[in-house]
Amino acid sequence: MKDKEPFTLSHFQSVYFIGIGGIGMSALARYLNAKGWKVGGYDKTASQLTQQLESEGMFVHYEDDIGNVPTTFLNAEDTLIVYTPAIPVEMNELVYFREHAFKVVKRSELLGLITMHSKALGVAGTHGKTTTSTMLAHVLNQSSHSCDAFLGGISSNFQSNLLIKEGAKYTVVEADEFDRSFLNLHPYASIITSIDPDHLDIYNDPKTFHEGFQSYADLTHSDGFLVIKDGLPIHSNVRTLRYGINCPEAEYSAPHTRFIEGEFSMDIKAGDRFIAHVILGIPGLHNAENALAVWAMCEQLGLTEEEIRNGLSSFRGVKRRFEYIFKSERIVFIDDYAHHPTEINALLQAVREMYPDKPITGIFQPHLFTRTRDFFDGFVDALDKLDKLILLPIYAAREKPITEINSEALFEAIQHTEKYLMTPMEAIEASEHIEGILLTIGAGDIDRIVEPIKNRLT
Repeated sequence: MKDKEPFTLSHFQSVYFIGIGGIGMSALARYLNAKGWKVGGYDKTASQLTQQLESEGMFVHYEDDIGNVPTTFLNAEDTLIVYTPAIPVEMNELVYFREHAFKVVKRSELLGLITMHSKALGVAGTHGKTTTSTMLAHVLNQSSHSCDAFLGGISSNFQSNLLIKEGAKYTVVEADEFDRSFLNLHPYASIITSIDPDHLDIYNDPKTFHEGFQSYADLTHSDGFLVIKDGLPIHSNVRTLRYGINCPEAEYSAPHTRFIEGEFSMDIKAGDRFIAHVILGIPGLHNAENALAVWAMCEQLGLTEEEIRNGLSSFRGVKRRFEYIFKSERIVFIDDYAHHPTEINALLQAVREMYPDKPITGIFQPHLFTRTRDFFDGFVDALDKLDKLILLPIYAAREKPITEINSEALFEAIQHTEKYLMTPMEAIEASEHIEGILLTIGAGDIDRIVEPIKNRLT
């Protein structure tokens, strides 16, 4: 079967994932394993996620060698190969499967196929889609409605990136713009949180990036609807609702937010209705905006006010999204996935709001050479807002180095912050002497130093 031919899952007995330890890939692997397929795959390094997959009966190996792949996955007639675009095209196993006539598809194609036969609720946006989609899945799951969910993070409520409910009417998915993956989905309704340019190595320029989101919005089912942050230049023929903090012209607005004695809440204005004191389980103005989008979507789906209130107040967030790791009188340690200047600014705004009198130290790992190049000045401005910065080397992921784009150049451009250029091991050692607020920030493998830092602090 050739790559671009139509396919159905029923044709295959086995599914092999290249990059199985990725957050999105592992959710798909777990779903198919639960549904009865034989599932296995490769990943570059072992992790907590891959160990979880193995404990659930899936085969995982860590060396790019087709000789290590069990014969179960070597029959081109009954094995589907799924890969993530983060995998280099010259990767040995990927080359082998393509040369030996296996059906090879991207992760997004498989996700699109799985969600085709339910009402898919997509969450798209440069920022906020993981928290918003996980929040949406939690609120639906706590209500009289239920859902399946494929998430880009580990929910702190149900400790998984996958939710399976028998007979669920809806499927919540992250609509990922990277590599135009979201164009493989079939959304009944969507939330679009932001369209700040990113992934310019794929889209080349902001105009093309915005066109990608417009193309995604155009996929919305004719009976469905869109919930779009007020001010975004997205237009559609389907029913569209706008939302935003202090946006009186939008259908859903939050004119008041407050953080009092550890409780974060907001008031909502929805048309002529005023909904007072909606308590949120996680802090931050950006999360209030995410919750406002979830409120709008859930209300349109028929949930009651009580159901939505209960879901939002009991939501505990997502691993690596403003995740509290350790607290003491001397230090508060928070881990966050922020990897774009806008996300770093939102993180620091939330921390300053909660801890106005404490100094903030950030350990930041830039993610990708191209992103560092494309948003260099934005990173400089955002990181300058820290009281102290520990800057790690750039996490390259799928990329090759770019001349003169490195952490040293970023370090030299930052003027005002007390700053240090360190290796991850040096950052772990330095953490013992930090007081106030400590943030680990980034989307690469910075999460590997979180536990060692916690151990030092305790």
